[in-house]
Amino acid sequence: MAVNDGLSIGALADRTGLAVSAIRYYEAQGLIRPWRNAGGQRRFERADLRRLSFVMIAQQFGFTLPQIKAELDRLPGGRTPNKVDWAQISAGFKAALDQRIDTMTKLRERLDSCIGCGCLSLDSCALYNPADKAADRGQGPRYLMGDTPEG
Repeated sequence: MAVNDGLSIGALADRTGLAVSAIRYYEAQGLIRPWRNAGGQRRFERADLRRLSFVMIAQQFGFTLPQIKAELDRLPGGRTPNKVDWAQISAGFKAALDQRIDTMTKLRERLDSCIGCGCLSLDSCALYNPADKAADRGQGPRYLMGDTPEG
């Protein structure tokens, strides 16, 4: 295959391990943008291998497709993304992952005391949430979100 012939959807599926239907779905979501050859067949750039790999990894980290698309939309359109382009995207994801790691660490450390207690604004935990004070601070797991019982 010549370099400018692009990859068929089957070749892209073989290389990524994704089903053809998944690739079509990602195309419909605007995550990849194939072109048509002279015969009208869908063709993909080799850079789409990296884009789809990024999609799969980002999903494993819990990012949504709209979040992933927003990041991919920052990549250059007229050329293959380079290391600098990917580093810029990586920086934003690192910050989000650091925040998630911090939240998960707090959850792990407080899991025994948080299950069923006031951090979810329940009134059943007199130790951490007397009189359901956490509810006054808003919705959700207030103490896991950074609020403290004292403050």
